[in-house]
Amino acid sequence: MARTEKVGFMARKIFIAATGQNSGKTTTSFFLLHLARKKYRRVGYVKPLGPKPAVLNGVEVDKDAALIAQAYGLGRDLRLMSPVVLHHDSTRKVIDGEISADSLCQRIIDACAELERKYDFLIIEGSGHVGVGSVVGLSNARIARLLDAPVLLVTGGGIGSVVDAVHMNLALFEKEGVDVRAILANKLHSDKRATVLDYLCRVFADEHLQVVAGFDYQPVLANPTLRRVADLLDLPLHGNKRDVRRIINHVQIGAASTQRVAELLKDSTLLIVTSSRDELLVTMANLYQIPEYRGKLAGLVIPGIIPISRITQQILDRSNIPYLRTQSHTTADLHRIISEDVSKLTVQDTEKLSLLRTLAEGFDFAGLDALFAPHLSSDFPASR
Repeated sequence: MARTEKVGFMARKIFIAATGQNSGKTTTSFFLLHLARKKYRRVGYVKPLGPKPAVLNGVEVDKDAALIAQAYGLGRDLRLMSPVVLHHDSTRKVIDGEISADSLCQRIIDACAELERKYDFLIIEGSGHVGVGSVVGLSNARIARLLDAPVLLVTGGGIGSVVDAVHMNLALFEKEGVDVRAILANKLHSDKRATVLDYLCRVFADEHLQVVAGFDYQPVLANPTLRRVADLLDLPLHGNKRDVRRIINHVQIGAASTQRVAELLKDSTLLIVTSSRDELLVTMANLYQIPEYRGKLAGLVIPGIIPISRITQQILDRSNIPYLRTQSHTTADLHRIISEDVSKLTVQDTEKLSLLRTLAEGFDFAGLDALFAPHLSSDFPASR
């Protein structure tokens, strides 16, 4: 294989991997970049293998790379920040020999080499779990080896499931000879935080793995915005578009009586109401005008093949309540699709990004930075 030996440069670097999808790699990368910029003059980012294509400033990149580039003004490095972007047919083309796996490896090596020459501190974000990319010869573990980058492994906030997942992922890192220095226990429940961290520290003591305490579980980071739901369902948002960034904390089906549905509304609820429920639609539109309910009612999703009656439609429009209208989804499908979606950060999610920066201020970046120094430090506190 051509020129795919390990490479090493002077930049301090950290590879952010995870035990599974949606563990928090991008949020971890985001807040570490925020903190690193306070210490280092030049801080860069790269997502070597990107499975989520997007286009930014005419350049095809991974969506996470696009977010970081926009949030931190790194647009000049776009082509380097996302050297390999996979499409739905990329794996077949690699297996069929239409795309050279060696060429993909070399693109990653060359891009990271250039970034390491430009920056003092480089954050390298992996994709999915450790094995993702294996089909094209570019698992997270292999990329970390090629780039000679020590790994921070992001996990969930449990005990048994976390231990099992860490050991399964460590096996591939060990096979590649990668230096995994710490696990970051993320999405911890505040009432169990101390207990979980204590158990994890004891379990991994023999593995010589530091356990780093991540953030407590924050529903605001996991829950979707109205914009996200509109994009997810591929539907236009009607009504108050100023609330497009509003975060939805609950999704409810309006199946009960009108009075009961009103009583059951929780904080920032997205209510699914079929198009035939005129009385309920009119009531929700009127409640949206009342400050007490404005905080509870984020908007409506209106499924059904029956047209909304003319007068109900007028009341909806005059109320300015945000709503999505669909004839292609059932009520049950909508509830499942929205509830199962894990909201991904975008640059438009200003409230979420601001919260991340605030939470980051309580994180011991100095300890993590010392742990990932070229000469390993052992004085990082196991928990906070």
